[in-house]
Amino acid sequence: IKTADEIAKMRIAGRLAAEVLDMIKPHIKAGVTTLELDSICHDYIVNKQDAIPACLGYGAAPGRPAFQHVICTSVNHVVCHGIPTDTKKLKNGDILNIDVTVIKDGYHGDTNMMYVVGGETSILANRLCNVAQEAMYRGMATVKDGSYLGDIGHAIQQYVESERFSVVREYCGHGIGNVFHDEPQVLHYGQKGTGMRLEAGMTFTIEPMVNAGVWQTKLLGDKWTVVTKDHKLSAQFEHTLLVT
Repeated sequence: IKTADEIAKMRIAGRLAAEVLDMIKPHIKAGVTTLELDSICHDYIVNKQDAIPACLGYGAAPGRPAFQHVICTSVNHVVCHGIPTDTKKLKNGDILNIDVTVIKDGYHGDTNMMYVVGGETSILANRLCNVAQEAMYRGMATVKDGSYLGDIGHAIQQYVESERFSVVREYCGHGIGNVFHDEPQVLHYGQKGTGMRLEAGMTFTIEPMVNAGVWQTKLLGDKWTVVTKDHKLSAQFEHTLLVT
């Protein structure tokens, strides 16, 4: 449970992360590489916001190197944790997720959203992005003091499956504060009235990953990039929330 002072710091960090997503939008166009976008975000976070990019150097584990960039860039069938590269040039009609986390005064703000390169894409890709965003909002709408974690996942899963898409199960939202990935795990599927009871002052992310095909995913050899198992499109939106 966060104190009033911690909540104030979380609001600032969250706003800074959101500003990165706004700032980068005009730079997203055909021919730009994801590494160029990463470089622009790095400069903005460090020099304009005087904040720390949380992903840079994060997550080293046995058999997995630390993440070496400030944003995750997940294009088309990449579900999450896409690594920015100088070989991946964006094309008109691509759908791109940018995920950013900044640290300000020791507290994390974590958010992501979808962008359509060139402003137009296929009917399917457009619908997928819209459903992912609406799914996040439906999960958020359940959050209040006294509700349950399972209510979030249930609302998301019911809506996504009613739209004939699927919800990724291997990756989920998470508690956040002065730690990047904290308890609890916030699943995007599940049953109402199950899991942890929410209390005012909790902070966590809701970030459903919605696939056009099956929900199963595959981790690539770089040990970061997650793709859909059937190579169909995936979309995601994320906010950090405070229970009030």
